[in-house]
Amino acid sequence: MPASVLRPLVRPGTDTDAVAGVVPRLVAEPASTDDVSRVMKDAAAQGHSVVVRGNGSKSTWGVPPSSLDLLVDLSRMNRVLEHEAGDLIVSAQAGTPLADLQEALAPAGQRLGVDDVVPRTTIGGLIATNVSGPRRVALGTVRDLVIGVTVVRADGVVAKAGGKVVKNVAGYDLSKLMVGSFGTLGVVTEATFRLHPVPEASTWLTVEAESPSAASDLIASVVHSQVVPAAVEVDAVPGAPTRLSVLLEGTERGVAQRSERVRDLLGTTTTYDVPLALPGHADGARTLLKLTTQISSAPEIAQAAVDLGFHVRGSVGVGVLYASTGEAARASAAVGTLRTLTGRSGGAAVVLDAPTDVRDVVDMWGPVQGLDLMRRVKHEFDPDNRLAPGRFVGGI
Repeated sequence: MPASVLRPLVRPGTDTDAVAGVVPRLVAEPASTDDVSRVMKDAAAQGHSVVVRGNGSKSTWGVPPSSLDLLVDLSRMNRVLEHEAGDLIVSAQAGTPLADLQEALAPAGQRLGVDDVVPRTTIGGLIATNVSGPRRVALGTVRDLVIGVTVVRADGVVAKAGGKVVKNVAGYDLSKLMVGSFGTLGVVTEATFRLHPVPEASTWLTVEAESPSAASDLIASVVHSQVVPAAVEVDAVPGAPTRLSVLLEGTERGVAQRSERVRDLLGTTTTYDVPLALPGHADGARTLLKLTTQISSAPEIAQAAVDLGFHVRGSVGVGVLYASTGEAARASAAVGTLRTLTGRSGGAAVVLDAPTDVRDVVDMWGPVQGLDLMRRVKHEFDPDNRLAPGRFVGGI
């Protein structure tokens, strides 16, 4: 890499720059899309393998890269570029923390409808991992909210897709392809999202049940009712009561009326400060699984995970649960069981994060449908396999 051109952008890697335990030889710290393009062109010329980082809040997720010459750190690209409040649209650089973006939107009474479930998550990290929180029941996921991206390809060419107008579908597929790709297809440098108004009123109503299975009827009654919950969240720990929480948002009058209806369905409820964070996230120190399933099977899957010793928290209203344990031997033994159970209901069990002794004995991603298609897409975007090599499904 020619130091005369990129010296201000590149420094040696250190242990604090490690990605799932792999220390990069070099770290680039670009401040713009043009900088990223220059860095990627030089990396391509020298055949360097590249991994992208925002704040590093999820650097331990996924499979360790098979090679890592250059870490592209986007934390300097942290600006909100444009907020069109009248059109409910915002554009921001990829290194912008989600919390900072929400703070910038607040004076207009608007928000990006994604919960900050991993502290310090950036916009780029949201897109790369497609992580969402309880409000996905009403507002959808990152994939539903992103309407445009600027991407630097592995060869340094800048590509743009989508735009600031929600109904503009040009480049629609590229925006969606980037979501959940773990940085294997391109470097997202900017993104545009559609927004939602901050509701006039918001309240959580919580009821306790003996277990996830015992809460099954309560969950079904809320999900199939007309109360239109913004979230239906379960929180279950081995040896303790299960908390079922329903979030209502809207006008003061509407929330009050629907609260009464929820109390009719669930019985006596309490207000409870429901945690939005994933259970037990600890930067590679604990095993963290994402379990997906049909809504009707969510209580069964949650119960199985609790019986296997996991702390379970997630959106039973859409069939997406997160399970965590700090016991490596327990986690290694349980992954197969949970994959069998989720597979029966059309879902999956993915190991998002884990200590080394778990990574060494389990397949982090597990069986995935459409792997051949994913490999073809990877080859089209990154034919030399230099972007986050080996981090994704099937060694992509």
